[in-house]
Amino acid sequence: MCLAVPSKIINIQDMNATVDVYGAQRDVSLLLMPEKAAIGDFVLVHAGFAIQRIDEDAAEEALMYLRQIIKETGDDL
Repeated sequence: MCLAVPSKIINIQDMNATVDVYGAQRDVSLLLMPEKAAIGDFVLVHAGFAIQRIDEDAAEEALMYLRQIIKETGDDL
């Protein structure tokens, strides 16, 4: 099973971006993006690659479900 995590782009340099999820930041590649991404965009990240831009409402909804799953399993963010 694959899981793409909604992440917010906070920096872009060449074809790489720094994304943030719950304060955790990581670098991802933009090489697989079908469209240009910008700082402030939400993207789905899978295996170190941003693969699709999504709107903020969809990102927040997906993150809400992720928080709910984590809470129900007793893990912390």
